Amino acid sequence: MKGIFSVLVENRDGVLSAVSGLFARRGFNIDTLAVGETENHEISSMTITSTGDQRTIDQIEKQLNKNVDVIKVRRLSDAKSICLEMMLIKVAYNLSNRTPLIEFCQLMGAKVMKIAPKYLLLEYHAEPENVEDFIKAMKGYGIIEIQRTGTIAMEK
Repeated sequence: MKGIFSVLVENRDGVLSAVSGLFARRGFNIDTLAVGETENHEISSMTITSTGDQRTIDQIEKQLNKNVDVIKVRRLSDAKSICLEMMLIKVAYNLSNRTPLIEFCQLMGAKVMKIAPKYLLLEYHAEPENVEDFIKAMKGYGIIEIQRTGTIAMEK
C-alpha cells in the first residue's frame, strides 16, 4: 500500500532532519520526499510517499503528528489528489534517431531544453507512473543522466 502525506511544518533549521530521523528510527522507508516553502515563508510543505501495510501507513501518520515542528498532516488518496513528478533527463541520440526521438517527446509532452551534439536534455512532468513509463521508453536511446523531484501532491 502507498501512503501519500502532505505535511505542513515550521520552516526552520533541523526540521527535515527530524522528520527523516523519525522514519529512520522506526524503520519506515521514504519512497519520495519533496520540500518547499509555502506562500508563508515561515511554513514549508513536505510531500512524503512511503509504502507499507495499513498498520505501517497509519503509524507513519501518527508519528508525524507527534512531531513538535509539524503543523498539520493530511493523508492523500490517489483518487482525491493530483500527484506529479518532474524530471530532467539527458538522452543520447544520433542522426538516425534524433527526429523520431524529438517527435516522441512532443507526443508525450516532454520539453526539449537543450540540443547538444550527442544528447538531448529533456524536461518531463507527469504522474509518477507516467514518469516511470517515459524512463523505460528512453532506455532504448541511452540515458546519460536523470534528476527527479519526487512526488508533489495536492488535494483536488
